[in-house]
Amino acid sequence: MDHAPGQHDHGAGWDHPGHVDWYLGRVEGLKPRLAGEEVLREILPAEPRSALDLGCGDGRLTSLVLAARPTVVRAVAVDNSLPMLDRARERFAADDRVTVAAWDLAEDLSLLGAFDVIVSGFAIHHLVDARKATLTAEVAGQLRPGGVFANLEIVASATGALHREFLAAIGREADDAEDRPVDVETQLGWMRQAGLADVDCLWRWRGMALLAGRRPAN
Repeated sequence: MDHAPGQHDHGAGWDHPGHVDWYLGRVEGLKPRLAGEEVLREILPAEPRSALDLGCGDGRLTSLVLAARPTVVRAVAVDNSLPMLDRARERFAADDRVTVAAWDLAEDLSLLGAFDVIVSGFAIHHLVDARKATLTAEVAGQLRPGGVFANLEIVASATGALHREFLAAIGREADDAEDRPVDVETQLGWMRQAGLADVDCLWRWRGMALLAGRRPAN
């Protein structure tokens, strides 16, 4: 699910419409996230035809990809929050390029097909580490040659003190119960092991990072 960091509203989860409304109302104010999104926009392939958004939330990154690359004729946006899916369906109601579907990231991505672009925004860090690694391998397998994977993500800080500073900077007192962030190098290693090329952390601000790689053309 495309979740920027922030405190939950009285413990409500992403199946609670009120919590989703609260979250969406504050996203635009997260300046570091906007900076990361701009870098993501820059690294998209020149003329992709298809895109997949893992944990799409209200469709924010899907919309960014479509605006940046109008050559996309097929986009699939998946999430497991019904209120978020409702928002995404509202966003793309008049856009027949986009399919919005309920999907759990624990499920095998090969069922979704192949894509030129696969993006994710603040979603994969909710998975257990073993699934993060297998999902990364599945992403690599579903990218078409030359395709790009761009994961705008919450990552582990190097020390507890730095993590506490990150939380304070984004107005939080503690982690969400579902957060399982992993350090950047471990995640880049999973991407390289999956066969992706040009793997790097292309942008970082404290505990947020853009991790990206591409499937070799040959």
